[in-house]
Amino acid sequence: MNQPDLSILIIDDNAIRASIIEEGLREAGYSRVAVVVDIDAVARVVEQVAPDVVMIDLENPNRDRLEHFFSLSRALERPIAMFVDRSDTSSIEASVAAGVSAYIVDGLRKERVKPILDMAISRFNAFSALKRELREARSELEDRKVIEQAKGILMRSRNIGEADAHALLRKTAMNQNKRMADIAQSLITAAGLLEP
Repeated sequence: MNQPDLSILIIDDNAIRASIIEEGLREAGYSRVAVVVDIDAVARVVEQVAPDVVMIDLENPNRDRLEHFFSLSRALERPIAMFVDRSDTSSIEASVAAGVSAYIVDGLRKERVKPILDMAISRFNAFSALKRELREARSELEDRKVIEQAKGILMRSRNIGEADAHALLRKTAMNQNKRMADIAQSLITAAGLLEP
């Protein structure tokens, strides 16, 4: 996706401050920019706009407001840059845990908006890649466990070695055009049904 084609949503209950971010984005070539100043309308606007990136500006975030935006950021799974005037360690940690890609303290100037947007997108993409790799590694580990368990069942029930059990699972998977882990899971389920 070409960067200027990004849909960007600015959330700020202060129209003047929101206009600073909007102006910085428009000067950087972004034309698909929406602004929400009514914080209570955020969920509806997010649904309508379906933004690629969200920029939130909070002058003095209180716990309730932060938690509201954290739940939004967890649900969105999009790059989010958050501007705040003051902060503390727990707010920063909570923001990062909620998926905020860039947390900027006292840094709202229109010339900084584009680099902050780029950083938020870059960090979000890097973090998303790590999460995807972790999911794949966990899935692969689970698949191995299932295959090992199925091989054990075949070795006991057919009185064959591990290599033969593996080959049998692999051949069955190829013949049925399925993953070995799926065949192994079916075997484990069937063996469980046959046990007294």
